[in-house]
Amino acid sequence: MRKLIAAFNMTFDGFCDHMAIIPDDEVLHYYSELLGSADAIIYGRTTYELMVYWQTVAKNPTGNKPTDEFAVTIDNIPKIVFSHTLKNTGWESARVANHSIEEEVLKLKQQPGRDILVGSPSLIVACLNLNLIDEYRLCVHPVILGNGFPLFKNVRNRVDLKLLKTKTFKCGAVTFYYEPKKTTTPLS
Repeated sequence: MRKLIAAFNMTFDGFCDHMAIIPDDEVLHYYSELLGSADAIIYGRTTYELMVYWQTVAKNPTGNKPTDEFAVTIDNIPKIVFSHTLKNTGWESARVANHSIEEEVLKLKQQPGRDILVGSPSLIVACLNLNLIDEYRLCVHPVILGNGFPLFKNVRNRVDLKLLKTKTFKCGAVTFYYEPKKTTTPLS
């Protein structure tokens, strides 16, 4: 069975903000490798619409090798978008999900192949609440925002994690690799 891996950038104080975190070349290379090792990535509509930017970069390279490689990799990986309003993705390698999050993810996990990534804050929480996530790869950047959109907003159950390893980048970001322990406790 394939794993569902939650992969995301966040600030030191736990917020998601694509404008506050600008990945350097080393972090972009890391994400290119991660995307290249997976068979698909799932997004919510908001994050998907932010990622469409990379389609433009894939067609019009910047000349920065890590940026251009990331753009090509994300352009090529199959993307499944969960949305109540989006009818057409406009991206050849993307499609709108046909089923509920739980049905779609369970179906994907049962298929042969490489792992599946989830890269949207709301979908990470939805999958967490459904006990679908097999591994977390959270890249914590050395930035404190003080406010913003918290990554783990609306979590229903406590999830204890086991640290598998870490990866430290020259820019000071650290990726933490965790797997959930099999017990969950409802939050009060």
